[in-house]
Amino acid sequence: MDRADRKWRWLVPIVLATIGLLLVTTARLAQGTDLRPERRTELADLIAAEEQRADEALERVETLRSEVEAATAAKHDPEGKQLQQLSERWGAAVGIDEVVGPALTVTLDDAPIPPDGIPDGYAADDYVVHQQDLQAVVNALWAGGAEALQVMDQRIISTSAVRCVGNTLILQGRVYSPPYTVTAVGPPERMQRALDASPGVGLYLQYVDLIGLGYGVERMDSGTVVGYEGLLQLRYAQAVT
Repeated sequence: MDRADRKWRWLVPIVLATIGLLLVTTARLAQGTDLRPERRTELADLIAAEEQRADEALERVETLRSEVEAATAAKHDPEGKQLQQLSERWGAAVGIDEVVGPALTVTLDDAPIPPDGIPDGYAADDYVVHQQDLQAVVNALWAGGAEALQVMDQRIISTSAVRCVGNTLILQGRVYSPPYTVTAVGPPERMQRALDASPGVGLYLQYVDLIGLGYGVERMDSGTVVGYEGLLQLRYAQAVT
């Protein structure tokens, strides 16, 4: 197999996967597991497995990227240049590229348990940031015109899914504990109005006042949302024959 064939072998699937992501119209954030699961067994094993899978996937991504770059540089034919330009053009749209601009960062944190114990009428779950709270913030920021968004240190794209084990957030194979941060690049005033108008955020703010859940919004004249570093792999249903 010559160098041109190797280039096409790796570059074409990457470009096609990038374009295909634009066709994904449903956000999968709402498909994650609730942060209040009833069964919390074998949490340590599950978290360790998720972390190992994420590390292996990232290593594979770096290997493939290196091969694509080497194949592209090996033969500068017009078709290869055109494909490279196409990939670069759609990179920002699907979340591969870093985005910089005016931004808001929203921070959510668990509430401290009172020294005298949890008062009547409340439960331990009331003192924890849940998946639906994060989703309410994310959805409000998108509705407010966010151009790019990340949760913790990871870019959110159309195929991202928020999951958790117990009260621990698992996002794209990485494990996080509160406080949680959501950063969005976009029009700050409009995004702030969307947060203020969100019923889900409003409900969370009630518990901020009642029991001390953490909530803060920071406005930045220049914020950064990182590029997506995971695998761009489309999954789809297939008829059984």
